[in-house]
Amino acid sequence: MTDTLQALGRQMSTDVDTLSSISRNVANLQTPGYRAERMRADFAQQSGLTPAVDQRDGSLAQTGRALDLALRGQGFFAVERQGQPMLVRAGNFQIDADGYLVTRHGDRVLGQSGALQIDPTLITADTPLRADADGQLWAGQQPLGQLQIVAVAQPLELRAMGNGAYRYNGALAQWQGSVVQGALEAANVDPADEMLRLMELTRHVDAVRRAMSSYDQMLDTGINRIGEN
Repeated sequence: MTDTLQALGRQMSTDVDTLSSISRNVANLQTPGYRAERMRADFAQQSGLTPAVDQRDGSLAQTGRALDLALRGQGFFAVERQGQPMLVRAGNFQIDADGYLVTRHGDRVLGQSGALQIDPTLITADTPLRADADGQLWAGQQPLGQLQIVAVAQPLELRAMGNGAYRYNGALAQWQGSVVQGALEAANVDPADEMLRLMELTRHVDAVRRAMSSYDQMLDTGINRIGEN
């Protein structure tokens, strides 16, 4: 009997985790580069599920801003946060007071040999900043550095660290996408899909609740009969 209650409790706990995942997705509908969460089977976890990052491309919004960069294909910009390597998808970059290319949250964007530092005086109306499809940055004809863009071979190893950044300790794969300058990627969250997930979850929660109620009534009946004897 205890096993039945524990199983029902695990199901309810899984439903709570799924609801949290849906809530995060909906809350980030307007967040550039946000990667939707999906619950995937993982029998190494007690609940049997683990959150996974949806790597499908989001739609593009043209901004015309030179430091707005969007990725097409499965990949991430490599950045540094407090000395730790992270991965981000949002490419709304800026140049800080020290000349470093940073995210809107202050994480330094990495190139092939460390944090990218750009002399802002090199960027003028005659020599605008330009980004090639492979992530090479230019000021006119002068190279400024190559963005470090990576793909992940083990998506389940991505761990959200806040502000759109992920920690990743798994193997890397070859990035085969492209960079689009002057655009930002929208969140890859489908509102209709999230509504469908919420409806399915609501039905499942109700089924678990009814099962728990029926089991409770069965226990109560059994205890009363024992008392009668």
